[in-house]
Amino acid sequence: MMLVLRVLTTQPLHGYAIAQRIHQLSAEELRVEEGSLYPALQKLLVKGWVKAAWRESDSGRQVREYRVTASGRRQLKAEMAEYRRTASAIGLLLDEA
Repeated sequence: MMLVLRVLTTQPLHGYAIAQRIHQLSAEELRVEEGSLYPALQKLLVKGWVKAAWRESDSGRQVREYRVTASGRRQLKAEMAEYRRTASAIGLLLDEA
């Protein structure tokens, strides 16, 4: 969920665009499958960390666009801090082993 929140901090996006952006920003190393993305977006909506609205895409289709909320930004900050603590601890362990 941290990655979804992170990409939504720059601009509102629809589901497919979120998956594309994660893939692009990870130097094409990470892929988010629809089977994981949409349930995660639903959880983010329920928790109030994102909100969604329908809009017309450039191709004329109706898409659900997601944007991060203030509480979502706070959650992202907390998740990033926890990730950094964990990554640092793993780095220490790897250097010592």
